[in-house]
Amino acid sequence: MRGVLYVSHGSRVRHATEEAVGFINQVITQVDIEHQEICFLELSEPDVEKGVSILVEKGVTELAVVPVLLLSAGHYFNDIPDKIEQVKSKYHDVTFIYGKPLGVQTRISNILKERIAQTGTVPARDAKLLVVGRGSYNPQTEIDISNIGEYMKETTDFQSVEVCYLAVCSPSFEEKLKTSLEERRSQIYIAPYLWFTGILERHIEKTVGESNSETEIVLCSHLGDHPDMQTALKDRVYETLKAGQPI
Repeated sequence: MRGVLYVSHGSRVRHATEEAVGFINQVITQVDIEHQEICFLELSEPDVEKGVSILVEKGVTELAVVPVLLLSAGHYFNDIPDKIEQVKSKYHDVTFIYGKPLGVQTRISNILKERIAQTGTVPARDAKLLVVGRGSYNPQTEIDISNIGEYMKETTDFQSVEVCYLAVCSPSFEEKLKTSLEERRSQIYIAPYLWFTGILERHIEKTVGESNSETEIVLCSHLGDHPDMQTALKDRVYETLKAGQPI
């Protein structure tokens, strides 16, 4: 019997956890598999071990582990596999297969453009767009965010599009916002490449609020529960069930 375990990151912010659960539950209703569970890598419950045990108790013998992650980084390559390795020794009769994060997709990058339009603010001719990624020690993260930035540069009317990061990678969001404000443009748009709300989004809002600049800063919403995000995750579930890698 097959089952699906969705592994989300988890957050200290209750609303962020509720948002993730609500989103994944919407996807669950679109996936034709009887046994599906949600768990969290850290900070929220249930954890990975509990999620696996719930499915195994229901008779699941082939378990598809689907990372609810945007990009391939440390959580995908290390943290989730490590958690599964710790658990699988208890379940010798269960086959674990592993899916992929959403990765860079045109339909997801296009959501950024929708979030810009939803602000209701028309970009000025000299407006700059900052695409803000989470950041990671894995070099693929910078490649991916840079590719998203290039796509936005090619497919929008912004004269200037730059990328920055909330952790680890350079330039940092704080640094890039500061130097952008010094350019004295009339507008700076900030597009967070984040799936759900949480500490990082609050940090962006706080930094913007403390900027004390005459430049108009237009803060866009995170990716959230956009229908294309739901479809992208649903597609990953079916891809994992069909051709997931053993873990």
